[in-house]
Amino acid sequence: MNAVVVGIDPHRLSVPALLWAADEAARRGLGLRLVAAVPPLGGPDHAGDAFSRHRTLRERAESALASTEDLVRQLHENLSPATELVDGPPVAVLRERAARAALLVVGSRRPSRSAEVRGEGSVALALTAHAGCPVVVVREPEHTQAHPRTLVVGVGGSHDDEAAVAFAVREAMIRRARLRAVRVRPAPATDEDLAECRRRLAAYTADRAARHPGPDIVAEAVSGHPVQQLALVSRSALALIVGRGGGSTVRGLLHGAGCPVITVPPS
Repeated sequence: MNAVVVGIDPHRLSVPALLWAADEAARRGLGLRLVAAVPPLGGPDHAGDAFSRHRTLRERAESALASTEDLVRQLHENLSPATELVDGPPVAVLRERAARAALLVVGSRRPSRSAEVRGEGSVALALTAHAGCPVVVVREPEHTQAHPRTLVVGVGGSHDDEAAVAFAVREAMIRRARLRAVRVRPAPATDEDLAECRRRLAAYTADRAARHPGPDIVAEAVSGHPVQQLALVSRSALALIVGRGGGSTVRGLLHGAGCPVITVPPS
């Protein structure tokens, strides 16, 4: 649990994900492990072509690991990243590394609708659903120029909130950022409903924050669709933090959030 693990895609390196992971490892005083997983060869048909493609992909992975290691050393002279090139399915490899990691960070491209239907580009989604540590999906950059610097945690009213809020409070303390706790109520919600929801949310987050005093916490209750409302507030956030149990909400935020999304498994 003393390292931040980054999944390195040999097809297309995600520089924002790498930079996010390196900065976070430096902030937390953790090690940084760069992992590139090369999928195994396919079936016996066209074995020669498959072997050639596999060899090419390994060469790309080796090159990506070397360049990312150099970049990290240039940006953080106190970080000495470890690199690992593994033959295996990326999801399985990264899930295994996540079992011993503090954080798992991956990049993500915005797939086409047809790719979504076929389940392509689902590495990030699979990891957010099953990895044993918090997973950070970096598709959009964090908004460091917004003031005050703010982290957002979505609170859905389930048992998954406990771990997500605890993580968010610690992260806000590490970053010296404000924490914005947001509960989305289905529309239509009356002003009285929202006021009561806000009161309960403030009490809930204050109790959790008492264990880690320091961050300024603002509790908000809004009416609408969870994905739309959380995506809206993410546009000025350093990161958006949610519990794993959100299901379709998590999937929607991975596609629509305007900042890195952190999914936290139950404690």
